[in-house]
Amino acid sequence: MKRQPRLMTTPDPGPISDPEQALAITYALRPHRAALTALFALDATLADVLRTTSEPMLGQMRLTWWYDALTRLDSAPPPAEPVLSALAATVLCEGVSGADLAELVAGWEELLEPDLDEAGLVRYAAERGGRLFTLTATISGVDRPAIAPAGEGWALADLAFHVSDPALIERARALAQVRLDGAAEADWPRAVRTLGALVHLARLDLATPVGERPAKGAPRRVARLLWHRLTGR
Repeated sequence: MKRQPRLMTTPDPGPISDPEQALAITYALRPHRAALTALFALDATLADVLRTTSEPMLGQMRLTWWYDALTRLDSAPPPAEPVLSALAATVLCEGVSGADLAELVAGWEELLEPDLDEAGLVRYAAERGGRLFTLTATISGVDRPAIAPAGEGWALADLAFHVSDPALIERARALAQVRLDGAAEADWPRAVRTLGALVHLARLDLATPVGERPAKGAPRRVARLLWHRLTGR
């Protein structure tokens, strides 16, 4: 029996297709918005690799291509690929290297494993979400130790809504809840309110019963984002 990659059964129209995530990026300081858009577009693109790949070996090959292409941004102009071009133009000038970006691939590689145990979940969370949030903070000029755990919680909450294994969903939600509860109590500086907004959205997602989809764009969710934008809480 063929083993399927462990991610995302629903089609995605493209990077930053989530209107709530796009709104959260507008909370960043204006000079950093293009870089954050490119960074989260990369995350969406790597997710799409797993979503559109039926063979784990092929998925690994595609992820390896992205790892190599991101690493090469440090020594060569980007190829004619929109995400790579945007990263080269907006992120590499913000203290983030192509090698830093390439390390995001490791998180997605964890989802190709046939048996994703709790240790693998933790590695996925750290290498995808923790690293993504840390790179966002670097671009934004903020250094806080709580940012990486917040990203881990965000990534775990996202995973819980894109897999079908009940045991995996339960583990991901439990691990996410602990990290997100702590992050939600923080006072987020103006420069990183994009991340705080994503934390609050992830907590609202976890409040959705298992088996249901979050009500994206619902008034309660938008109101929570607006309050965060004004107060940092």
